[in-house]
Amino acid sequence: MDDIVKQALAKWPNVPACYGWLGLDARGRWYLRDDSAQAAGPFPLSKGSLLQHEKLIEFIERNYEPDAHGQWFFQNGPQRVYVELETTPFIWRIQPDSSVVSHTGRAAVVHNCLVDEQGRVYLATDMGFGLVHTLDVALAVQAVEAGHWTPQQVHAADLPERFGYAMSPLDRSKTAA
Repeated sequence: MDDIVKQALAKWPNVPACYGWLGLDARGRWYLRDDSAQAAGPFPLSKGSLLQHEKLIEFIERNYEPDAHGQWFFQNGPQRVYVELETTPFIWRIQPDSSVVSHTGRAAVVHNCLVDEQGRVYLATDMGFGLVHTLDVALAVQAVEAGHWTPQQVHAADLPERFGYAMSPLDRSKTAA
């Protein structure tokens, strides 16, 4: 987490969290979901505006992490901006040597390879769980054929519970009332 974010948290510890305004799609792209995007339907049915500002994306990715309930968020100064996930918290990019990098640019070590009923490839790593980017499925096949990974069959619907992440974060302050 950036030092400036830690300082803001210390200065303003009780800023309410933000829900529904940020989405991560299955290709590792961030979407800003304003009121009209949210009113048009849930993510990813209504994605919103694709973020393209490089420095903003880098800031989000440096300050992206889960809470104790498996809900992923971006710490924006003193405010948590919870993220709507299309598929998984990480989108993996596979390198030609079978190493793996997350959509946030961090390297990871693969522990398990999984394939769901639609043929989508997932990796469980030392950093967490994620979907292999669609452009890298051929590299995943090469890693399997080279004996680096042994795929296990899974049902996509079981993945959030099995790997402890929430697709659509819940505003717990509203449910506690």
